[in-house]
Amino acid sequence: MPTITKLYTMKEVAEHNSDDDCWIVVDGKVYDVTSYLDDHPGGADVLISATGKDATEEFEDAGHSKDARNQMKDYCIGELDPTPPIPEMEVFRKDDPLSSFFTSKTAKVWAIPAAVTVLGVSIVAAIIYARKK
Repeated sequence: MPTITKLYTMKEVAEHNSDDDCWIVVDGKVYDVTSYLDDHPGGADVLISATGKDATEEFEDAGHSKDARNQMKDYCIGELDPTPPIPEMEVFRKDDPLSSFFTSKTAKVWAIPAAVTVLGVSIVAAIIYARKK
């Protein structure tokens, strides 16, 4: 039966980058090694320098034993999310001179008098036209 693991982004891992909250990534797996800092044979500084990032290369370069690799299972909290981040979409609005006119302060001040004038002229024209018939 497959085991469901929590997925973390590198951004989430990077937020855990102190000696009070120390996460690292090795081979696509995320480890919370905060409680292991004092017990690490190479010293806490080695882990702290790798905290909040992918430490696979450093881990492999150190030549860890099979026992060390087995011990890592105790600190595994999930896996690195393999899906690429979706960039945020920016919304651009094409400048339309007509729409900017109607949203301007000037248009708001003149809109009602202009509408009344057009309506008045239409009524007068209708009366004159009706009298000619």
